[in-house]
Amino acid sequence: MAGFLDRAKEQAQSALNQGKQKVDEVQQQRAGNDLLKKLGAAYYAERRGSGSAEATQKALSALEAHIAAHGDGFLRG
Repeated sequence: MAGFLDRAKEQAQSALNQGKQKVDEVQQQRAGNDLLKKLGAAYYAERRGSGSAEATQKALSALEAHIAAHGDGFLRG
């Protein structure tokens, strides 16, 4: 009986870890998408004359930092 409970506990812990990992992936995708959107908005504003090259570069740097830390998987979605 103890073996069964140990296996059940291990399976539950594994499922919990997988769930947490998926939540982290989704949060990283959302953050990447938000940074990409900010870059687009900064570039658009710069092109229209109401933004600056510095704001565009800042948004690009933030996006590049996110990609370096978490990968570029969100770009393929």
